[in-house]
Amino acid sequence: MYLSTLLINAGDHPDRPRPGRSWLRNVYRVHQRLCMAFPSGERKQADEDFLKPYKPEDFGYHQVHVPRIKDAGFLFRIDPIPGGRAIILVQSAVEPDWDFAFHNAMFLLSAPPDIKPFDPQFSIGQKLLFRLTANPTKKIDTKSGPDGKKRNGRRVPVRPENFLEWLVQKSIRSGFSIMSDNIIIQTSYIFFHKPNTQQENYLSEISPGKGDYQARLRLVRYDGVLTIDDINLFHLAIERGIGSGKAFGFGLLSLAQMQCGTL
Repeated sequence: MYLSTLLINAGDHPDRPRPGRSWLRNVYRVHQRLCMAFPSGERKQADEDFLKPYKPEDFGYHQVHVPRIKDAGFLFRIDPIPGGRAIILVQSAVEPDWDFAFHNAMFLLSAPPDIKPFDPQFSIGQKLLFRLTANPTKKIDTKSGPDGKKRNGRRVPVRPENFLEWLVQKSIRSGFSIMSDNIIIQTSYIFFHKPNTQQENYLSEISPGKGDYQARLRLVRYDGVLTIDDINLFHLAIERGIGSGKAFGFGLLSLAQMQCGTL
């Protein structure tokens, strides 16, 4: 895998154009631009300078529900940093081509993207600091129908009082446990809009507005300490992400070594 860090040019003067800040306000467009870093071999060979219009079918990860496995897919997260700036973290199965993706939009970046190979090694019982930005949801109406087949159900937001319980349940399935007393939870929303003609099934978990399809998704950021219980499940959680809404910047599990005495 690879980890990329994109420093976004958010602008430093409210009376001047700030295209990077405007771009971040629509996470649908952010995801679309990030997809451009993973062109199909045919597209890259036929259009080396990316002069033809963007077509989702020309890029390997344009689908919303891409299986995030060891050799396919990517996860990302937008993180604010001091000074009113922001970075985008991208974890991908293959090395991205950011020059290709930002060929006509380098003004969105404040610095060249930083790309590093990512091959973490873990051990049972290891404690790590973590950050997870998630969209806590659950499925309802999944009972079997008259034909005996189980319905897929629909996805609904989790209530705020159950945010911690949601993470505990996810951690059990993901091969780690958390120290509940040390979890910091921060909440907000992300907003995006897209043409009504491009609505897809995953939009059932968000709220429509007027005109173009306008929506918001609940954002919950978890920071704390985890303990690894099952290495195989933990690796899968890192590769595939946790929870729903991965095309909107949710699910990426970031890790850091604990400093001496840190809990």
